[in-house]
Amino acid sequence: MDNDIVPELLENIKKDFNKNMRKSSRLKAISELIKNGNASYSDANEYAIEIGELLAKSFNRFLTVDTLPDGRMYYNIAERILNDTLNTNHALVSAATSEIQGKLNVKAGFQIKGIAPKLNQDRIDGLIERVSNEEVFEEIKWILKEPIVNFTQSIVDDSIKENAEFHSQSGLSPKIIRTVDGANACSWCKEVAGVFKYPDVPEDVYRRHDRCRCTVEYDPSDSKRQNVWTKEWR
Repeated sequence: MDNDIVPELLENIKKDFNKNMRKSSRLKAISELIKNGNASYSDANEYAIEIGELLAKSFNRFLTVDTLPDGRMYYNIAERILNDTLNTNHALVSAATSEIQGKLNVKAGFQIKGIAPKLNQDRIDGLIERVSNEEVFEEIKWILKEPIVNFTQSIVDDSIKENAEFHSQSGLSPKIIRTVDGANACSWCKEVAGVFKYPDVPEDVYRRHDRCRCTVEYDPSDSKRQNVWTKEWR
């Protein structure tokens, strides 16, 4: 390819995404809850869904068979666009979850900051591989829709997991709650829903399939602390 189309595509996607973020009443409302210290992980999940959906819409607008060379999303294009934009999604959502967790910690009487989840580069690499391996973009463009939302939601789940595991190692007994979304949830989601206490928290609690809108929550005020000397809980 003689002409590098990525800079223009990336600029258009980011401009559109940022414009729609500023216009989103949903994001404004959740950001206000976070600012006032009234947000929960359920709100963080809604925030992530909106961020993911906005990015997917921007992809859908600017990544088409007409804008891509030979109607294909080559690896060089996918790698640069997805790494840039999904890193941005991670930064936005992890900043929100860190602030939420920090304020939940304070309310629970713990003067510790929320831990930002690590970037799951393997998931990004998997999306890049999937979308670039298909010769006809039209047949694989669905990868840039719901899987993008799913990736963004997973940042919230990773935040809960990392903070709860840290609290568990610090002598707390974290309680994780997974709730299904409505009465029509699939059988798998119903199976993994419930209330779980560390260390007996199955890994599937943090997993989700495409279009899964289940919520995973953790509030440190529900935890108990064990005195390492007397073994008493408080």
